[in-house]
Amino acid sequence: MAAILAEENRKWWTLAAVAFGLFMIMLDNTVVNVALPSIGRDLHVSISSLEWVVTAYALTFAALLITGGKLGDLMGRRRIFIVGIAIFTLSSLACGLAPTAGFLIGARAVQGVGAALMNPASLSIITATFPPRERGQAIGIWAGVSAMALAIGPLVGGLIVENINWNWIFFINVPVGVLGIVVSRLVIKESRDTSHEQSVDLPGLVTSSAGLFALTYALIEGNKHGWTSPEIIGLFIAAAVLLVAFVVLEHRQRLPMLDLSLFRIGSFAGSNLVAMLVSLGMFGVFFFVSLYIQNILGWSPTQAGAAFLPMTLLIILVAPAAGKLSDRVGSRWLMGVGMTLVSISLLLYQRVGLDSTFWTLLPSMLLGGVGMAMTMSPMTAAAMASVPVDKAGVGSGVLNSFRQLGGSLGIALMGAILASYVTAPVRSPLAAEQFVNGLHAALLVAAGITFAAAVTAVLMVRTRPETVREHLAEIAA
Repeated sequence: MAAILAEENRKWWTLAAVAFGLFMIMLDNTVVNVALPSIGRDLHVSISSLEWVVTAYALTFAALLITGGKLGDLMGRRRIFIVGIAIFTLSSLACGLAPTAGFLIGARAVQGVGAALMNPASLSIITATFPPRERGQAIGIWAGVSAMALAIGPLVGGLIVENINWNWIFFINVPVGVLGIVVSRLVIKESRDTSHEQSVDLPGLVTSSAGLFALTYALIEGNKHGWTSPEIIGLFIAAAVLLVAFVVLEHRQRLPMLDLSLFRIGSFAGSNLVAMLVSLGMFGVFFFVSLYIQNILGWSPTQAGAAFLPMTLLIILVAPAAGKLSDRVGSRWLMGVGMTLVSISLLLYQRVGLDSTFWTLLPSMLLGGVGMAMTMSPMTAAAMASVPVDKAGVGSGVLNSFRQLGGSLGIALMGAILASYVTAPVRSPLAAEQFVNGLHAALLVAAGITFAAAVTAVLMVRTRPETVREHLAEIAA
């Protein structure tokens, strides 16, 4: 009995350890944005140049997610998770000590490498640690932590920059990372792919990483350089060639990095497609609604970050319950209803204007929080339930790659829509009015995308226990 209780406790300590690391890397997706003006002043660099502080992290993170997941399956998920924390922690120290913008950008790129090792490992460790009947609840907590970190990043960044110094948004990761390494060593059991002979698929690693890098870079820089510029078109062509080469190579490899037959399973393909559509619709919302709150309503970065707290709190509270419910009834209808609520919440943003208040924004925030919470953990649980535990790292890497690419595409798409509306000089009253009109149009498109995600979930995702067994039997065959 004591051994059973100890094992039960160990599961939840393992979840706490991986959630700890996940919080660190997801926080760094947004915490830096509000610090860019202070960094620019201290390092004597323009804000436009410092955009690479954000871009460098996003590029290496997105490009290496599948690689990080595969390395976890191959070499041990706990080992890769701890290596990721170590890389992330040391690069955070380097970021805080950066004497020049170039040094900071380089350190941020290395941070992205650490995050790409940690992120898929965290989800695959949960999949290997928790039995199917509890996995949705655990993933719900994981999803809640992720959403909380993304949403409070601007608030935390604003508080640190306004009251201490921008360096501390990076220094704070150092003791947290050291503690994370110690706890991970103590509580996480090692797991890896033991299904059959293992080998490093170097051509697959290279082509997938390079293709995702080129695609992500093109999406991030498209609005700045122009979508028809030679640089962006060249990057899209390179991404297409590299990703097609990856698919061809994986079909011919005896031990491929990614078993492409997984995409024949409706729940896996559908969950990944929903992940991309959700991120496509919502990443732009967080980004451009935050700009609206600060630039149009005149709120401070700290106030802007606090405005998202009602949504964040609902996700934290509802996501674990939604995950637990998905263990019992499956993910399909939870995802469908959740994304419908998100779509309605985006339509409600049509009410915002030049002089809106917090109370105008609140209904959209609340409905969006419930909808996101009902979607995120069941979606992740559905994807991971469709993958054998031995392949959990690669499955997690694929899911997070779809999510990251969707986010980059969403920001690019909404940025292009907004840019088409804002033609007046910056800071003029007409420019503010045009921004609001452009925001309405962009969020209307986002509402359509998230409703498409709801339809996709209902049509493609099947995750009741009996269908999961059928899926895994198909893979084994």
